[in-house]
Amino acid sequence: MAHDASPTARALLALELLQAAPGMTATRLGDALGVTERAARRYVEILREAGIPVESVRGPYGGYRVGRGHQLPPLLFTSTEALGLVMAVLDGHHAANDPLDPVGAAVGKLVRALPEPVAAQAEAVRRGTSPAPDRAAARPDPGTTTALVDACGLRRQVRLTYRSRPDAPADRAWVTEAEPWAVVVRHGRWYLLCRVAAGLRTLRIDRVSAVEILDTPFVPPADLDPVAVLEDNLSVGWEHEVEVVVDAPLDVVRRWLPRSFGRLEALGEGATRLTASTSDPDWYAAQLVLLPAPYRIVGDDAVRASARALGRRLAEAGAP
Repeated sequence: MAHDASPTARALLALELLQAAPGMTATRLGDALGVTERAARRYVEILREAGIPVESVRGPYGGYRVGRGHQLPPLLFTSTEALGLVMAVLDGHHAANDPLDPVGAAVGKLVRALPEPVAAQAEAVRRGTSPAPDRAAARPDPGTTTALVDACGLRRQVRLTYRSRPDAPADRAWVTEAEPWAVVVRHGRWYLLCRVAAGLRTLRIDRVSAVEILDTPFVPPADLDPVAVLEDNLSVGWEHEVEVVVDAPLDVVRRWLPRSFGRLEALGEGATRLTASTSDPDWYAAQLVLLPAPYRIVGDDAVRASARALGRRLAEAGAP
């Protein structure tokens, strides 16, 4: 995750650290900020130039202190911190103790603004809680997400650099221009619902490596339901077209497969056709194994090949 490393942001963080721990030396302040002692002294000078009375106390128990009578600054969040807090509320966040993380910095400001007894309890929870990571979650860079949210609100097209797979090399990334309709979070993953030249797409924001907001305006559909459209289009428009026939009635298969996995239609009373597309045949073949009924992959050679390879591995795993 990208950190806001501007001199002003570092100076404000230095102020917060000095308010929380009066008497901090330049060495300790530099360690807390992740910078040299010389840089820490420069951030103190920036505070003094801004009219904040930071005093230097010499001696073995000396250090920097904020002068008496100084009022706490207004509780101001950067756009990255504000969006980071919203994202943390929506899907949980595991860097809330890092003062250089946008969410950690914002939570620290909130804690310091609380009455002391409440702040002590909140800080104890923040320091003592160890949330288990959600392996399915994929948290995008807040700066990237901020740019896409801004483009949605401004109704301006964007130019994106995107990778279809997280492990794809940089030279396999592709660049496209898109109309950003909405940002949607679903099961810990963040998606951009957008229209590109090839049609409607749902792109993983954690796989967007660059965003440029263009001057070209656009008008999204007036009756847009972002969540419903996302569910319908998560499995549409990718490289490999898939068709599967499941030997079970439509109403039963609907209970087995999420709406985003593909489109379902009845084939008589005892069978169902599943149509979808995927950029990852291995993943799709592995998900089909979970179906508790016989099925046949009748579309896309890549998905069929992945299913055969998976079958061989399963057979070998079950051999004596």
